[in-house]
Amino acid sequence: MILALTAAVAAALLVCRLALRERRRPGTARHTLAFLRDRRALTAGICAGTLLAAFGWRVSGPGAVAWAALAGILVAALSSAAGKNGGADDSRNQER
Repeated sequence: MILALTAAVAAALLVCRLALRERRRPGTARHTLAFLRDRRALTAGICAGTLLAAFGWRVSGPGAVAWAALAGILVAALSSAAGKNGGADDSRNQER
């Protein structure tokens, strides 16, 4: 139960961070959540989340499923090709 609650708090923090970034610069949330339209990224995230949930359920019970879902979302976001334009908007590349 505590494990699932901490995952819910982590998810709430990520949502609050997204809302604050969107308030500062409108359109940021659409750019950040672009991975939700990428079929390949979603497949990778669902596979990773499912495997982690199955393993976590056996090891530490149902509370691990919430963390597996967060990990699946992270995998989908990292494996997405949406929003990547060769690093042109990277601030480190602009300084050079």
